[in-house]
Amino acid sequence: MRTFIRGGRLIDPSQSLDRVADLVIVDGQIEAVQSPDATGPAALDASSDHAIDARDCLVMAGGIDVHTHIGGGKVALARLLLQDLTDGPESEFLPSPTVAAQRYLQMGYTSCFEPAVLPCNARAAHAEMALAHGLDTGGYCLLGNDDLLLQMIGDGVPQVMVNDYVAAMVAATQCIAVKVVNPGGINAFKYNVRDLDVDTPHPRYGVTPSEIIRTLCRAVYEIGLPHPLHVHCSNLGVPGNIASTIKTIEAADGLPIHLTHVQFHCYGDEGPYGMSSAAQQLVRAMQKHPNVTVDVGQIMFGQTVTISGDTAHQFANHRHAKPRKSALVDIECEAGCGVVPFRYRRRQFVHSLQWAIGLELFLMIDDPERVFLTTDHPNGAPFTSYPHLIRLLADHSFRETALAEIHTDAAAASDLSGLDRQYTINELVAMTRVGPSKILGLGDTGTLRPGAPADVVVYPQRSTWDQTFAQAKYVLKSGRCIAGTDVPSTGSGRPQVSTAAESLHRTHRVDLSLDKSAWKSIVRRYPAAGSSSLGRLAISDDEMRTQLGSTLVNHAPRPRQR
Repeated sequence: MRTFIRGGRLIDPSQSLDRVADLVIVDGQIEAVQSPDATGPAALDASSDHAIDARDCLVMAGGIDVHTHIGGGKVALARLLLQDLTDGPESEFLPSPTVAAQRYLQMGYTSCFEPAVLPCNARAAHAEMALAHGLDTGGYCLLGNDDLLLQMIGDGVPQVMVNDYVAAMVAATQCIAVKVVNPGGINAFKYNVRDLDVDTPHPRYGVTPSEIIRTLCRAVYEIGLPHPLHVHCSNLGVPGNIASTIKTIEAADGLPIHLTHVQFHCYGDEGPYGMSSAAQQLVRAMQKHPNVTVDVGQIMFGQTVTISGDTAHQFANHRHAKPRKSALVDIECEAGCGVVPFRYRRRQFVHSLQWAIGLELFLMIDDPERVFLTTDHPNGAPFTSYPHLIRLLADHSFRETALAEIHTDAAAASDLSGLDRQYTINELVAMTRVGPSKILGLGDTGTLRPGAPADVVVYPQRSTWDQTFAQAKYVLKSGRCIAGTDVPSTGSGRPQVSTAAESLHRTHRVDLSLDKSAWKSIVRRYPAAGSSSLGRLAISDDEMRTQLGSTLVNHAPRPRQR
């Protein structure tokens, strides 16, 4: 099948492409970028099966969300807890996977990654994500509070054994990366320890969060996962937690590390309210440590729900729940979960300062491929707030108006008013397409390079950035037009999403090869500390395809280090 996108402004910072041109797509891949007046077969749209008029439009690769909670047990638990507050599958902040996919597609996103796939719940997480029709998804395997890993580190087993265990869990859960939440702290909470700082030993295993981070960073690097260890730091939301965030960076020993939703981990404890912005300190740390990338986890004002594996800090925050109810769950020997509904208020000092700190981070970090656009959906806000957030970053006068509406003491305590940077369109594309693809190891996804998968979005240029990015005109997935304002409505009544999307779902994973003897050793050892048999926990390729309804997209690991 041949598709011709005519006369749009093509933007791809990975190849310094920003000009009006034609884009030719053949059999699901980008074939060529051609000048509008070019001659030759690629320029002739008469022979194309589908021609799209993109004049006065922006054309770029589909968006990639590196951190969004769209599937898994915690999301299901939140839906149960908040049945009286949500509107079923159409909920603004807890939509069903199918509705979430439709909303992502309408905004021009084509790939999303669930960052907390608990091994014993991986099958359910993938089953739920497979209902996100039209989106590519992937998961990060949650480790770092499981008894077996803590026991191995505490016993001082050789790093190569830890590496084999981490590789086995990533392969068994069909994941693409590894995440750790409050390293060791969730497990310690089960021993009635409410706070476990980076250098504090675990009450049973004697290991510190710093040792867990160091060991997992090394394991992720040495088994060849493209994405660095994805870290939810210690002391979530605690004033003064910038100290533990910087200790976490130092614990990586120079190996690649990704800090997630850093807005929640970037607080000082100065000022009359005992809370201040530490954005500048984190930015200086990132300048000193080029091995660090971050996503922000921006908060936006309004009702949402916080869902996190960090049971310890969700317990500490449950008294702030709006409405007043919460759910806190220990999950056997692997992790925990806390659900706390929350309303961020513009006239509340702490919430206003959190909003300002997130924007400070976006604007102070120079390299858009080291900071990624997230709201930690739904924890900071629903992902549907991305267009508004983009306008805050790209429109200084709009941002100044918004700053004038927050709590006056928070505005005065923030450096935001002194930041006049406005993101350019190329920086926005780098932050939401090129950078996420690179850090996840997705190859040419996120670009318009010849040979890249044809996940392409056409946006009409409207008068403001939020209007432009709210609704795409066309969304192409693997070369097929599946969503957009100019796509005919489906028979199911869902506007702007084609029935073609219903047959499309792919799961990205890293194809790790395991040493058979190492696998057998881990299978034998796992039941002694885990809550199930590793043999039953593992999801086969055939099960992903025939039972869960998803096609696997394999990515090669980097050469394994020993």
